Amino acid sequence: MSNINTIIFDLGGVLIDWNPKYVYREVFEGDENKVNWFLNEICTMEWNMEHDAGRPIKEGTEILINHYPQYETWIRIYYDRWTDMLGGPIKDSVKLLNSLKKSNNYNLYALTNWSAELFPIAIERYDFLQNFEGIVVSGAEKTRKPFAKIYEITLNRYAITPKKAVFIDDNLANVKAAQKLGIHGIHFTSADKLKSDLTNLGLQL
Repeated sequence: MSNINTIIFDLGGVLIDWNPKYVYREVFEGDENKVNWFLNEICTMEWNMEHDAGRPIKEGTEILINHYPQYETWIRIYYDRWTDMLGGPIKDSVKLLNSLKKSNNYNLYALTNWSAELFPIAIERYDFLQNFEGIVVSGAEKTRKPFAKIYEITLNRYAITPKKAVFIDDNLANVKAAQKLGIHGIHFTSADKLKSDLTNLGLQL
């Protein structure tokens, strides 16, 4: 019998599909090379993560435009059309979350790298977020995964014992950071694999 009583979910890539390529494939008329160039060299994930860590979107956008004025129109599209990057819920994962909620066997929390300015859109759009007893949003905390501080905030805020918790994330670096603090970690690749991994930890699903 497992002593795990708490499950902490990442959101993007685990429960919610989000990908800027959905927008830029349209912008660049299906030119995948151009899409990859733009997202790897201009509007990078590193730039996006600064907003996840609390930088105002307007400020970050202006910084990038000042650096690449020739791409201003494309840069502004990133957050002007951010909602079009949301592909919807990852259904099998949400089904598993709903099942865990219904079982009432575990405390359920979310820990997400997400801009505080944009997270209200997710709350409005995805009813299943109500399944969580608490959600820690990086942008509101002014720090993000994989920095230890945001895990410590989560543990302390909800009085979570690390060895009694499991953290699920599609980013392996984020999983490893949680493990360093004594939290069980699962690298998410699919809902079926997640179910198997949770069962192997002794959880009752």
